[in-house]
Amino acid sequence: MTSSPKIAIITYSMYGHINILAESIQKGIQDKGGIADIYRIEETLPLEILQQLHAPAPPEDLPVATVNILTKYDGFLFGIPTRFGTVPSQWSAFWDATGSLWSEGALYGKPAGMFVSTASPGGGQETTVRNSLSYLVHHGLIYVPMGYKTTFGDLANVNEVHGGSPWGSGTISCNDGSRLPSDLELRMAKTQGSDFYAIVLKLNSTTNSSDVKQEPKEKGKETKVTTTTSTSKKDSKTKHASATADKGKPNSPVNVAPEKSKTGLTKCCTIM
Repeated sequence: MTSSPKIAIITYSMYGHINILAESIQKGIQDKGGIADIYRIEETLPLEILQQLHAPAPPEDLPVATVNILTKYDGFLFGIPTRFGTVPSQWSAFWDATGSLWSEGALYGKPAGMFVSTASPGGGQETTVRNSLSYLVHHGLIYVPMGYKTTFGDLANVNEVHGGSPWGSGTISCNDGSRLPSDLELRMAKTQGSDFYAIVLKLNSTTNSSDVKQEPKEKGKETKVTTTTSTSKKDSKTKHASATADKGKPNSPVNVAPEKSKTGLTKCCTIM
């Protein structure tokens, strides 16, 4: 029996906004019967700098994602707070440490999605994800966007300020971090988790189905070739008889060419 795919939700969250979205994404996966664990990447800033930025200490209840952890999961959702429309240095340091996985192709073919946090609507809700794609491409990860299919109503809502885009769910924190994710943003994050897990299930189902049916497919292929060969021989005999019957007739539609027989006599054969 095939086990359920496991999803790792890996975040960096200086002020906690990304981690709040991660919990909603996790709930969306769990509501579909999936397994989802939340990790955080390692903080690279010293504590005194974090204090100057009025940032809380990293949450101790979230385990730190290591390179080896990535090999134990079937799919990933990465939570990224923007820095000038791209990834922060903490995320860059994390990806820089995955060189051994890249050289082995350990993550190749695994699905991955992203969600973000920005200070304003134009702060990188889309570009942060787009600028992160290079990491996925080099590892051979399959990018799964959130799209519009199940979130169009929320994404197209112009009656309230909100984050998120077809690239992935998101939140807007304000420049001082005072705004927390809204109900609309949390709903989209949960939907992204559910939809992402459904796609992971499809990918795993296709892979497993292909492995199981491989041998019967080959047998059927051999039978088909044998049948085709037999039919080809019958067609060849029929065409040869037709060519012999039409020999000597003017403007015959059958093309014939002389061929030497074993006795040295010339005979006709059909050119196909």
